[in-house]
Amino acid sequence: MRREGSPFSGLGAVTTKELADHLSSARMRVLEWLIVLTAVAALIGTIQQVRDTVSEDPFVFLKLFTEARQPLPSFVSILAFLIPLMAIGLGFDAVNGEHNRRTLSRVLSQPIYRDALLMGKFLAGLITLAISLIVLWLLVIGLGLLLLGVPPSTEEVLRSFAFLVVALAYAGLWLAAAMLFSIIFRSPATAALTTLGLWLFLTVLWPALSPGIAYAISPPHPLYELLNQTDPNTLVWEQGLARLSPSTLFGEVLRAILNPATRAIGPIFLDQLEGALIGAPLPLAQSLLIAWPQLVSLIAGTIILFVAGYVVFQRQEVRA
Repeated sequence: MRREGSPFSGLGAVTTKELADHLSSARMRVLEWLIVLTAVAALIGTIQQVRDTVSEDPFVFLKLFTEARQPLPSFVSILAFLIPLMAIGLGFDAVNGEHNRRTLSRVLSQPIYRDALLMGKFLAGLITLAISLIVLWLLVIGLGLLLLGVPPSTEEVLRSFAFLVVALAYAGLWLAAAMLFSIIFRSPATAALTTLGLWLFLTVLWPALSPGIAYAISPPHPLYELLNQTDPNTLVWEQGLARLSPSTLFGEVLRAILNPATRAIGPIFLDQLEGALIGAPLPLAQSLLIAWPQLVSLIAGTIILFVAGYVVFQRQEVRA
């Protein structure tokens, strides 16, 4: 039996309703304040450290994102840790919550297809994350203007905006993962724990396991071991396996965008340095080219996870 009308009929209504729920929920307020307070604490410490180099560094505003002052890590390191938590908090009960409230069948009895329902929930979560990240980005720029006393250059604004886009792509990946497990598991607690477990494994354990796996797949040549050097083949395997972690991809993209002196991500060979001015900043377009494969990987991961959730959701029984 063919469907009548557009599969996205009602998308706007679902998105608006879910967005209103997110922005007014106590869960969202707690997550927002957690991120803002932690980030501001790291930012104020960083500003005190960066203030001494205002006249020396042409990219002093970018240091606000990357510099760390003990005992707190850098601003981007905090966001790399907290953005997945925020995305998971928004998506772990997106679908199974409707099942448990016995409202899913009622919603789908309206002229709203599953396509519009799932896409609307994802867009609402993504817009909520975008609003939070934009406010945080403006907060960084505002505090920098007030406490450093110098305006950012056009290059710095563009690079920091590129950071904002990358952070949103990173958040979208974990939102899609949380929604996938929300579709697979009927219990919100199970979905939340599974997504958090996957996040902890890929963020904490996988970077530690990938060198050993790379060593087993491609053992170093005895000559390199004799010279106490790393075999390039083993290093390539190690880097490729590490990039299965979204946090690794996110860190590599930010390294290229927020540090204009970055000329390559990963191992650099001598022939790549021929004619290069070491320490000279690259144009933004060149930095984006360096980070482009990692950014595309984050977006592709988001699409794959969302499509997997879409396929599972289309095959599920939704009657109460």
